[in-house]
Amino acid sequence: MRSAWTGALVAVVLFLGAAGLLNPLCLALAPIAVIPMVVYPYGKRFTDFPHAILGLAQAMGPVGAWLAVTGSWSGDAVILGLAVGIWIGGFDLIFGCQDVAADRAHGVKSTPARFGIPAALHGARVCHAITTALLVWYGVATHAGVFFWMGMAVVAVAFVYEHTVVRPHDLSRLNRAFFTVNGFIGIALFGCALLDLLVRGLGV
Repeated sequence: MRSAWTGALVAVVLFLGAAGLLNPLCLALAPIAVIPMVVYPYGKRFTDFPHAILGLAQAMGPVGAWLAVTGSWSGDAVILGLAVGIWIGGFDLIFGCQDVAADRAHGVKSTPARFGIPAALHGARVCHAITTALLVWYGVATHAGVFFWMGMAVVAVAFVYEHTVVRPHDLSRLNRAFFTVNGFIGIALFGCALLDLLVRGLGV
């Protein structure tokens, strides 16, 4: 425990120091980003929705990156952050389905353990539908080009595939849905968005 606390404190100090080196706004907002990261490991002790805390923690990433690069607040960054957070929270619902028996046995809280696997998978589908809508909104708001929209088409197809390979009574392909498909989604959208910027000019 001493090593764990020491490592955590060192990480927080380095995080705050790095934020301060970026710009004053990043330093001012850095403590807000720390809160969900600190709370999440304890989430399964007090809430049936720890996946939402994880999503909130991950949503800070795109917003923080935007602030680091531009030094200013943007609604576009919030849209992107929400898309990422809800996406990750959604596939964490899928991941949690494999732990239902253990969670219930040990009193660990999660959405699948509380409401069942079918409800959790339905919640994941809703999350990923919202993610798709937010990414479309982001593309419209930032006047994205054709390669971004090609990436969105790939993402939409991948989401549909992800939710066809996992069934409430058949979790045998859960790792394919959780690890493989979501890894592919992130890389595909990044590659297409970067290509779109390169074609249109990085100053866009």
